[in-house]
Formats: sequence, structure tokens, C-alpha cells
Amino acid sequence: MKGPLFYSKILLFGEFGIIKDSKGLSIPYNFYNGALKTAGDLSEEVASSNLSLKHFADYLHNLQTERPDLVTFDIEKLKKDVAEGMYFDSSIPQGYGIGSSGALVAAIYDKYANDKITVLENLTRDKLLKLRAIFGEMESFFHGKSSGLDPLNSYLSIPILINSKDNIEPAGIPSQKKGGKGAVFLLDSGMVGETAPMVQIFMENMKQEGFRKMLRDQFIKHTDACVEDFLKGDVKSLFGNIKQLSHVVLDNFKPMIPAQFHKLWKHGIETNEYYLKLCGSGGGGYILGFTQDIEKAKKALKDYRLEVVYNF
Repeated sequence: MKGPLFYSKILLFGEFGIIKDSKGLSIPYNFYNGALKTAGDLSEEVASSNLSLKHFADYLHNLQTERPDLVTFDIEKLKKDVAEGMYFDSSIPQGYGIGSSGALVAAIYDKYANDKITVLENLTRDKLLKLRAIFGEMESFFHGKSSGLDPLNSYLSIPILINSKDNIEPAGIPSQKKGGKGAVFLLDSGMVGETAPMVQIFMENMKQEGFRKMLRDQFIKHTDACVEDFLKGDVKSLFGNIKQLSHVVLDNFKPMIPAQFHKLWKHGIETNEYYLKLCGSGGGGYILGFTQDIEKAKKALKDYRLEVVYNF
């Protein structure tokens, strides 16, 4: 048995902000993917994934008992498949902020949900919101509170624009400029990040009036502007806003940036060779970078692994 592929995602803009109603823009990233498979003999890695699926199946059993109005699954089939050695075969690095659990949630929903909303039907806003609510509840198993956006992106495999909590829509993003000098890239921090502790720090900070004000007046303002600039293809304005956003993150989200990257982050802002921002919740994993000259950025970051994900 081998199920269809589900891809990783990149939240270009909106990390943390979307919890408080900023705009967000999420795009599929097809370089990494995962699929449900069945193995007769379980290697250590496969056995670990299989055990995780066993616990996830129990969690979904409880979820459908408590919320039958939201979603139900063919739990018997799911449990039978897990007992027969089903696992999630994924190239998506875990704890890297690109949606490893999201792809798994999408795969399970696709295969086992009853009355599922499919990619082929007319995706009204109500259907998108319902899918997001289902995915949010499912993904909460992996790291506490989930927005449901990662699985939604993986399931639909289209860019998604988040206007606010209750307003999401498929988005058309400008087509890439092949061989363009400008680029969005992933920078490998070489460390795994955990979502739950980062969200916990953010929620603690939200108790302070000063932090809430900064979030509203600076972080969300620049995030929203970045989303609008990106969708319009206004590269000049986009880089102005990304620079501001990078600065705000360095000043106010230090715990989410691995310590050894503080200097690198500052260097980008000071030289304009590149600007860094969080990819997902931070704490490790990938860091997202934007540059108007990818060769310059590569030179400045020569000690790190860069993956270009989009060209301007």
C-alpha cells in the first residue's frame, strides 16, 4: 500500500501574527513530501512512526466521539491498517517549521475521513473554514493549539491567503521569475525546533501590554504590508517592509531565534544583503530569508545550507 503524496508548506508571512488576526500567506513547498505506506517488517524509524499513528488513531477516536458534528473517520479501518504496519514515510524534516505534522494530518483525513471535503469541489469560504477547523483539531494532537493551516495547505496544495481568522481564500501568487536575482530562501539552522514551547513563550509575552502594542502597531502592520506587496508583485515596497519586519522580530522575538543567529540576523539588516525572518514558530529548524541578490546572500551566508524556494 502506498497513499498519495502530501507536500510540505512554507508560511511566508504571518507566523505568530495569525494567532492575533494578522494577514498570512502560506505556499506549498514540493521539495519535501510524505505518504502513508505499509511495511511488513518495521525498522526503528518505521516502528516509531507506526506507534505515533496508533496513538493518533486513539486521539481521533476520542475526537469524533466528542465532536461528531465536526468530523468522523473510518476508525476501524484506520486501526486495522495501523495494526498491519502502516506508517508515514516522509522526507519533510520534523521540527523545521515546514509542516511535517500537517502533511500527515492531510494524508489521514484524505484516506479515512467520512464525507470528506475534496480538492475537486467548489471550495467556498465555508468549506475552507470547516476544513481548517477539522485540521486544527486533528493537528492539536502533535503540538498543542494548532491553526489548522499547515494541513490545509498540504491537503489542497495551493497558496492560501489568510485575511483574518474567519476569512481565508485560495490565493494566486505572482509567477516566479526564472533566474531572477531576488529570492526567498530557507536557511538551515542545523537544530530542531519545537512548536509548543515557542507558542508558550509567545502566549506569556502576550500578557504584557507593551508586547501586545508592539504586535499590533509594528509586527502585524509590517506583516500585512508584506502580504499585500508580495501578492501585488511590488518587490521594492516588499523589501522595505521585510527589512522592518526582520528588525521587529530581532528586537522582540529573541527567544525564537537560535542564539548563534542573532549576529547573522543583524548583519543582514545592516548590510541589506539579505533579511531573515522566522519560518514557523522558530526555536530552530529553518529560518526564512529574503534577498534582492541571491549570489551576494550566498557569499555572506557561505557557512550555511541555503535552499531557494522562490525567485523574483
